[in-house]
Amino acid sequence: MPTYDERLRDLEEQLRHDDPGFAEAMSDGTPRPPREYRRRNAWLWLAVGLAALGMGIAVGHGLLIATGLVVTGAAAHLFDPQRGRLHGRDIPPTR
Repeated sequence: MPTYDERLRDLEEQLRHDDPGFAEAMSDGTPRPPREYRRRNAWLWLAVGLAALGMGIAVGHGLLIATGLVVTGAAAHLFDPQRGRLHGRDIPPTR
């Protein structure tokens, strides 16, 4: 049975493999949120989708409205921290 230190080293190596930027920030003493909680792209796509939706409503163009709805829906999906489970990655639950 592995010792406590060996399990911690294995966990550290797994973290370095999964999210090297987060592991490097932790070793420097300036932690940043893990990859699962960084949602900059999700906010960007949500803003683009809502802008397209608003513009489509303003000009009365159905295709632009549909595009805005689809992009907004896809962006909302990016906010899910458990989305990696669909691709075989094991992301720990948030609570």
